[in-house]
Amino acid sequence: MGWRRWGRLLGAGVLGLLVLLLPAALLGPAGAGETAAGAARSAGRSAADAAADGPAGEIAATAAPGGQTFPDETAGETSGQTAATADPAGEGQTAAFPAGEYRAVWVSYLEWQRMDFSDAAAFRADAAAMLDDIAGLGANVVLAHVRPFGDALYPSELFPWSHLAAGVQGRDPGFDPLAILVQAAHDRGLQLEAWVNPYRLQAGGVPEPGDGSLANLHPDWVRRAGDGLYLDPAEPRVRAYIAAGVAELCAGYDIDGVHFDDYFYPTTDPAFDADAYAAYCAGADDPLPLADWRRSNVDALVALCCQTAHRYGVRFGVAPQGDPAQNRDAQYSDAARWLAEGGYVDYLMPQLYWGLEYQRGADASHSLAELADAWLAMPRRGDVALYFGLGAYRIGAGDGGDRTGPDSEWQRGDALARQAEALAAAGGQGVGLYRYDSLFANDAFPGLAAREADALRELWRN
Repeated sequence: MGWRRWGRLLGAGVLGLLVLLLPAALLGPAGAGETAAGAARSAGRSAADAAADGPAGEIAATAAPGGQTFPDETAGETSGQTAATADPAGEGQTAAFPAGEYRAVWVSYLEWQRMDFSDAAAFRADAAAMLDDIAGLGANVVLAHVRPFGDALYPSELFPWSHLAAGVQGRDPGFDPLAILVQAAHDRGLQLEAWVNPYRLQAGGVPEPGDGSLANLHPDWVRRAGDGLYLDPAEPRVRAYIAAGVAELCAGYDIDGVHFDDYFYPTTDPAFDADAYAAYCAGADDPLPLADWRRSNVDALVALCCQTAHRYGVRFGVAPQGDPAQNRDAQYSDAARWLAEGGYVDYLMPQLYWGLEYQRGADASHSLAELADAWLAMPRRGDVALYFGLGAYRIGAGDGGDRTGPDSEWQRGDALARQAEALAAAGGQGVGLYRYDSLFANDAFPGLAAREADALRELWRN
């Protein structure tokens, strides 16, 4: 029996239950050598305090589909479905970052829409072609969208099958796409991080929630914003459930990281969670203002998920929006705090989806250079890495700035390479490219996308 199998039996069997049955505050260090309690919060609460708002055990039995407290993580393995190194003592290191610069490509649910899920062989062939492209580009990390709508691209005891796998949410495609992706990525020397949307269940009426959707199992956990459905960030059982999903991924697959993007609070409307906030205020001696309370809810989720991933030796990162004020005041994600303090993330990757030459009228505040400077100037804990997301989807289409036409930045065929080079020179530690299809299946600007890919290969070859 190999060491990974031992890690699976020990880590999944014991730590998985700990995630569900013990208060989060008892789970120990959120990062190597430091407890989350050591990270002071401006509202007077630590990361561990935030994580402890709701014991993970509150989801046991009644929350998990079928009444199970946790999936049977010692079940048979398939290719790529071995556990990450478990760390029962909570004292080990998280998964190593790639050697040198971090170079990631996002593969979103939009890519899954055009892939063949008819059987394992067809999906494996499509995945191989995609990962060959990513490896050939010189990238070293794949950010694979495995839970886009409170569902799963893998067999899960907590979330229904994604509608992307078999057309209807909850329908089993008959194979494990994530196991195939993990194995195929590692075979090519690529790391793979499992990309999760923590709160979103539905957007634009899609997908239709299946029987296993939390929208049907726990409607009291769900809030509506516009034409979307979202889990309530204020509900402690929601935090515990999402963290249990992180544990399930880390225990079941040899993933290198867990990755959240920028989907936190979907609205600033006070009506979104008015009842929960009123209940909180009624029970608090000195209640936080609404915005601070919402930020504390997101902080609690991020701290708990970071703790959980670290228990399995898996890194945890977040890709917030590029505008720091938008994160803090519109989505209530205090990314600047996560960058500066321990116990929240191993890396941040703000999404800087504007060009170096971006300007609207006299305003260049959203140019890549100015936003990058703002992030690089923030206090940053020494063991938290800072990467930047680049908007490959802007190729040909532009970024909404005043400069357009054949000589503009997004029409020259080397925008992404120039941006990556400039960020490295400024002190950035790596980049992510959003997204795969924009470079390799760009129907609107195929020639331009090919030139962008060639420029990146040339940059990353050196």
